[in-house]
Amino acid sequence: MQYRKDKNGNDLSMLGFGCMRFSKKGNSIDIDKAEKEILAAYEAGVNYYDTAYIYPGSEAALGEILERNNLRDKVNIATKLPQYLIRNSKGLDKYFEEELSRLRTDHVDYYLMHHLTDVEMWEKLKAVGIEDWIREKKASGKIRNIGFSYHGNSDNFVTILNDYDWDFCQVQYNYLDEVTQAGVIGVKAAYEKGIPVVIMEPLRGGKLVNMLPENAKKLFAENERGWTPAEWAFRWLYNQPEVTVVLSGMNSLEMVEENCRTASDMQAGTFTEEDFGLLENVKKAIREKEKVGCTGCRYCMPCPMGVDIPGTFACYNTMYTEGKNEGRFQYAQTVGLTKEPAFASQCIECGKCEQHCPQSIPIREKLKEADRELRTPLYKVGIDLARLYMYKEKSGLTNPKSSASLKKANKGVAGRLSSVHIIVITIISVMTFGIVFSLIKNRKK
Repeated sequence: MQYRKDKNGNDLSMLGFGCMRFSKKGNSIDIDKAEKEILAAYEAGVNYYDTAYIYPGSEAALGEILERNNLRDKVNIATKLPQYLIRNSKGLDKYFEEELSRLRTDHVDYYLMHHLTDVEMWEKLKAVGIEDWIREKKASGKIRNIGFSYHGNSDNFVTILNDYDWDFCQVQYNYLDEVTQAGVIGVKAAYEKGIPVVIMEPLRGGKLVNMLPENAKKLFAENERGWTPAEWAFRWLYNQPEVTVVLSGMNSLEMVEENCRTASDMQAGTFTEEDFGLLENVKKAIREKEKVGCTGCRYCMPCPMGVDIPGTFACYNTMYTEGKNEGRFQYAQTVGLTKEPAFASQCIECGKCEQHCPQSIPIREKLKEADRELRTPLYKVGIDLARLYMYKEKSGLTNPKSSASLKKANKGVAGRLSSVHIIVITIISVMTFGIVFSLIKNRKK
């Protein structure tokens, strides 16, 4: 196993064990199987184990396995504050202490603000005293390193990155997501600040292995390297010195063995032009099904109405490469649940974006297409309810044409909502969030 340094000079294994998807026995985690996989990873040199409050049974299973095998002080535990559940400062200690209990430990080595999607989520945490709380927990030794996991655009990522003295960060990044979410811009920005980057979704939820088109599979199979599709994805990441740890949700000994082997013999900067060329051809093969030829260059940004144009097109394309539900899930996650929504429906067809597009994409037309397919009636209701729960907003947020119309719409509906309505809608919102969390739980790292 090879190691890279964290901000404080500690050695972290290049491969991290993602504990979101331990194998199941019925409705519960198969603790015996998970134990064998964790022990195999540990013996191969893996010292970073990632879990979260909302991964059902994961923290408790990890804590039990580490305690039973006397491994707690020999590995690093990373887990996450469920910031979306925090309403006041009392919630910070409540969830953190519960996590310590589940993990059977008195400290967390790497603690993250879970699932930030924009600056407003971080500002909300600051408003309830998160900075003082972190300072106190680090001083007491209960938290050794503080970071955040992120699903949003690169602009918001860089703003959050620069707003606090972070010890590390975690982003979705792979050869297909090089210019989406935080992307290469975010990864390089963190590296330049000396902030270690932990990677999630290296295989795009397994889709860079299990859902490759036949011509992409053929390209891999015929290459003289002899690497599997998973190896190519991991090696592309390890080739970058900006990457510190790559998480993998491993639920078989075969996966553990292959991924550990890959992390043991790959050096940064060793990819050849032929290697990069092969992956470019693989990406082209995958993107043949895409609906918009957007490269994510962001020359069209910023949109005066706040539309996340490249983000919308990335989600629209995902509908056709990975499935409609996946595309809509990503749209909710990166565009719909940010404090300031960035939907395609906010477009007023001013055309400024089209003047700057190097690909000459008819952006206004394609935004309309994307909006029709990404936002079904049920989707609109679900997002509005989720936003009501998160931001106390009271209406039609998925179709704002301007900030003025948004405020007018909110005011109108607010006047028609009784307290009973609010209670009922809030309950439904919680149920909606349960569905969202279930989707998160069932996606691979």
